[in-house]
This record gives sequence, structure tokens and C-alpha cells, in this order.
Amino acid sequence: MYKKVTIIIFLSLSLATILFVRDYYMGTSKMPRLVDRLPEGDFLIRANVLDVARETSGMLYANKVGFRDFISYEFLLGQAKSYGLNLQRPVYVFANEAGDWGAMIYVSDSSKISPGLVRLKTFFEIKDTVFFEQQVRYNEEENMYVAYSKTWMFVYKGENFKRNLFRVVNAERDKINPAWHAFLNEKKFKNQKLVLSSNWKSMKRYGIEKAVFAHDSDSSSFTLMAYVKSVKPWTVTPKKGGKSLALKSTTDRFMNLHLDASKLRYETEDPLYKLMNRLSKKVSFPLNEFLATWEGDLSLRQGGNQKVKETFVETIFDDNFNSTEVTSVREVQVPGFSLGISFNHNYKMLMDRLLQKGILTKEGEKFRFLISPLLNYGRDGKYHIFYSGEYQPKMISDESNNGIWNERGTKFQFQLEICGEFKKKSGGKESCWCVIQIF
Repeated sequence: MYKKVTIIIFLSLSLATILFVRDYYMGTSKMPRLVDRLPEGDFLIRANVLDVARETSGMLYANKVGFRDFISYEFLLGQAKSYGLNLQRPVYVFANEAGDWGAMIYVSDSSKISPGLVRLKTFFEIKDTVFFEQQVRYNEEENMYVAYSKTWMFVYKGENFKRNLFRVVNAERDKINPAWHAFLNEKKFKNQKLVLSSNWKSMKRYGIEKAVFAHDSDSSSFTLMAYVKSVKPWTVTPKKGGKSLALKSTTDRFMNLHLDASKLRYETEDPLYKLMNRLSKKVSFPLNEFLATWEGDLSLRQGGNQKVKETFVETIFDDNFNSTEVTSVREVQVPGFSLGISFNHNYKMLMDRLLQKGILTKEGEKFRFLISPLLNYGRDGKYHIFYSGEYQPKMISDESNNGIWNERGTKFQFQLEICGEFKKKSGGKESCWCVIQIF
């Protein structure tokens, strides 16, 4: 009798377990995932917040950033656990041109969220309302909204909360927004911890289909990587061979370009040409003459000081107030400036146009670009070299496209690479990738 009862109880428990697991699995499998709920935006961000905090902590401490303790890995993890949020999984953020933005966060324990919101009432006025049978907390003055369930939290700031909440609440399983689907399946920067993608419509006017940015850092540097996908093949392509100025330890600003821009002379409808034309009009720069002359090489170097000899004419008065002009030579320091640029046979026409417009001025045998120091002029084959020092700088073999920019003591380094090997057909149009890195 005892054995029969035991077997019946065991079978009952087994059946109940099977039914529970089946119902739970079938129920949860039909529930939309957090990524299915993500609203559309002009800018999309995937952030592994804790990993980013761990990566940047060394740099923040090395630079003695005042608020570093509040964005440390330990602090963020502790706060997330206190409020029932799961920051060990990605946070998804969207933003729009209009200025509104929102974020979706995984929830580990929804019972801890409400007490956290109650604490916020000591700092902000928080009201309650209900939209689409979903309880919402909001601050009317800041236009901030918070809604959450057992698995997700939605934070939003802007004017279109109801429209975005409708997407979040009424999402369907495996019906992820197409823009988010493309972004989350993007192979570029797939393993990076902080990635931003944009399909912003305003980029189309510049011939850009999509831009993807990623972050990386260590204790001494911050790296921003960007891939920019063009709608059509780039008109400007890398150029093999070339010369550049040598980089010095005193250099603050340095730029090298070695590009084949010959097609740009004739492509007046090209987005890059239109952008350059719009910018050049602000200073009356003769863009067409420049493109007809430029052979694609440009090397700029600024930084430090150089001693040069300058001739001064002074008027001296004697005791009878008779004036005499005396010519003297003095050694003075001027900002270090060197520019090497490749021109074809049209260079005289370009220089005449620059002189006419006042962009280039000539004083004796020297030249000045706008407010630059007086520059000597020399030639090295097709390279025309303007320099502030006494001796003409040498050009060395270098075909890289890179540079350094020192802004108030912080040096930014960048590298530009137009990757023809990434060309592919998409919708009948070829596309290629442009890579920019800032260190």
C-alpha cells in the first residue's frame, strides 16, 4: 500500500512539473524580447555599461576626473542591484534629431524599482498615470517618463512618449524594428562594448548611407572608431606613393593627405564637392581652380618656434631733427609652419587667383596665407613648399593619410583609410567604407 501511494504521488508531481514547464516555456516563448520592444530612432546605441566603466576607470583615475567614483564598475553594479536593474546585459538607447531620447534596460527584480522611484520623490515631483494599461511615472517639468515590467524598464525624455510606449507595450515576438535589426546584426565593431549607429536622413544629402561609431579606451588614451558607408563609391580614392613632411616632437598640428581627387574636378553633383563648395564660399576660396591644380598630396605641420632673420627699416632723428632711415637685421622667433602641396602645371593660375582674393599675400619674396607668419617658398619637383624657417624642410616618402591636432593640451590623432576592398553591391549600388580613428 505504501509503495502504491508513493508511486501515485511521484507520478502526480512529475505530471504537474511537466505541465508547469510546458506552460511556462510556451508562455515565455511567445513573450516579446526586450529587443523586440525597441522604438525606432535616428541614432541607436548599444552599451555594455559595466564593461565600459571597467575599461575607462584607469583613464579617469589617471586624469583625476572628479566624478570618477560615481561611474566606476563597483558603484554602478551596486546601484543596479539596489534598484533591480540588470546592467550585466546591454542597455539600448535611441535618440532623434528633434532632441528626444529613450533607453531600454533589462530588469532583474522589479519589486526593487518602485522603492527607488519613491526615493526620487524627495528630489523631483513624480506623478502617476496609466497609458495602454501600463503604469507610468513621470516628471512634467523635465518631460521625463518611466515605465517598467518584470523584465524591462523604459526611460524616455521628450514629446512623443505615448507613441514610443505603444511600441514597447504592444511589441510582438521576433518583430524587431528593421533599423535595430540591421544595427544589432552589423559585423563592424560587433565585439565593442559601446557602439552607436545612425541612419539619419540628413546624412543622405552628403552621400552617406550609414555611420557606425565605437569606443575603446585604456589608462592613457581614448579611441573613437568610425565606419562611414557611402551611398555610391567614393569619388576620392587612396593614392599610391607620395611625400610628406617629417613629424617632430614639437609638432602641435600635423596633417597628411594623399588622395586621388581628379574625378572630383568634374563631379559637381557629388555630395563631397557640394560640401566643399559650400564651405569655400564662406571665404571666397577658388575651389574649381584648386581642384584643377591639386594633385592630391598635402602635408601640413605646425608647432614650436623658429628663429628667422628679418630686415627692419628704422627712422632715426639727429639733434636737429633730421631723419635718417637705417636698415638693420634682427633675429626673431616666429611660429613654426610648413606646408607641402602637390600642384600640376596650373599652379600659376591658382596662385594668381589666391592673390587676387587676398587669401594669399606677397611681401617681397615671401608669402602669407591669411594670418599665417611670413613664409618662404620653394619647390621639390611637383611639391610646392611654404615654410616659416630659414631652411626649406625636406619631404620624405610617405603615403599615409593621418594627422595630429593639439587642442588646449589634448592631442587627438586620427587615421583615414578609404577601403576599396570593402566594396560590395547593395540594392544595385556599390558601397564602400571609410575608416576614421581618433586616439
